Amino acid sequence: MAGSHYRMSAESFAGIVHQAIVDLPAEYARLLDAVAVVVEDEPPALVLQDLEVEEGEELLGLYQGLSLNDESFFRAGGQAPAQISLYRGPILRQCDTEVEMVQEIGDTLVHELGHHVGLDDDEMPY
Repeated sequence: MAGSHYRMSAESFAGIVHQAIVDLPAEYARLLDAVAVVVEDEPPALVLQDLEVEEGEELLGLYQGLSLNDESFFRAGGQAPAQISLYRGPILRQCDTEVEMVQEIGDTLVHELGHHVGLDDDEMPY
């Protein structure tokens, strides 16, 4: 599978991300009311370094912000809104078909929403 992965334009990929958001079950979709979803081509090198992502590993998405468990009415001002970044390059490199890519986008989105509600990686359903 090395060197074999699905290719897609940034615009088409963003359209599939949008459709994945539309297709979320209502209980998940409600969680996105206060979360921005952005698509980036690749994770920034500083993010990979901070998360200690090792050579050969891929970061498909990232949740940034306070989880719902940590939010407080009394929190300090100036806190950036919560954001989920989906990384197009790593997701496409994990997939050989459009079906796999659509599934991976949905799975990654739900995984990052899990972080929004305060779940750790080892608490995720998959």
